[in-house]
Amino acid sequence: MRLVLIGPPGAGKGTQAAILRKDLGIPHISTGDLFREHVSRRTALGQDAQRYLDTGELVPDDITDEMIRRRLAEPDTQGGFLLDGYPRTVRQAEELGSMLSDSEGGIDAVLEFTAPEDVVVPRLLSRGRADDTEQVIRHRQQVYRSQTAPLLAHYAARLLTFHAVGSAEQIGERVLTALKERGLVTRRDESA
Repeated sequence: MRLVLIGPPGAGKGTQAAILRKDLGIPHISTGDLFREHVSRRTALGQDAQRYLDTGELVPDDITDEMIRRRLAEPDTQGGFLLDGYPRTVRQAEELGSMLSDSEGGIDAVLEFTAPEDVVVPRLLSRGRADDTEQVIRHRQQVYRSQTAPLLAHYAARLLTFHAVGSAEQIGERVLTALKERGLVTRRDESA
């Protein structure tokens, strides 16, 4: 099963990815983790990404695309994967489609996690990060909404939206139920 997770900062994508990774037995691929891995291993891609990370800029698509392409070529992704943080734009979604065109199908479902700002702001403030001021968090929410709307339209036929309020387990159950209803989770997947 090939899944993309989308949601604003603080909506719980990472928490849900951990639950789904365990329940479905497929790897969680986070762009943030990929960036850190390449930087720590001092790969050429990591050194290129580091220049942007150091200045707080977004890592350019060509670098991110190549990291994703290499990661999806690894053997553990053959049974599926959870993508978190990629794609962020329609152009990246089209690139992902090209990467997957040689394999059986493309993305099975896009899981969008939504939560009201008055829920995510306190969640993010409670992390205690110096750069997580209320003003910065609210700005990130606004940027997310404006940048993600075209991506959600691109994936409309495969989009499943979940209100990410409640316990992580309750939200995870709603996700698994929706995947079962779409015929995407089989008994084999559940026992993984």
